[in-house]
Amino acid sequence: MSVSTADKAVVWDWVKAAAAAAEEGPGADTVIIDVGDVLVITDHFVITSGANTRAVRALAERIEEAVDLGGGPKPICIEGLSDYEWVLMDYGDFVVHIFTASARDYYALELLWKDCPTLTANPLPS
Repeated sequence: MSVSTADKAVVWDWVKAAAAAAEEGPGADTVIIDVGDVLVITDHFVITSGANTRAVRALAERIEEAVDLGGGPKPICIEGLSDYEWVLMDYGDFVVHIFTASARDYYALELLWKDCPTLTANPLPS
């Protein structure tokens, strides 16, 4: 099953797996933003942050593994692996943003997308 033709319920399971992996790992303040009504290229953002670049790296690895274990795809691309300040993992139907705390404050994606529905990752809705 390709990501672009995946059933929305299946994709939602992958989004929840990514967010849960962040919360179980060294992730902090994980949120899911539903951007599907305003963006054509993706439906959800998962945003989380790690205490430092090592935590960001661990989160990226943990999230990729969790999505894979849930039957999800590999990321189409991953950006930010050179410095681990902001790692973007593009899965097509959803995008995972992993920041250091200072980068998350600086870029403030939650403010940019404040008009979109936001869900906290814990507890995740079914």
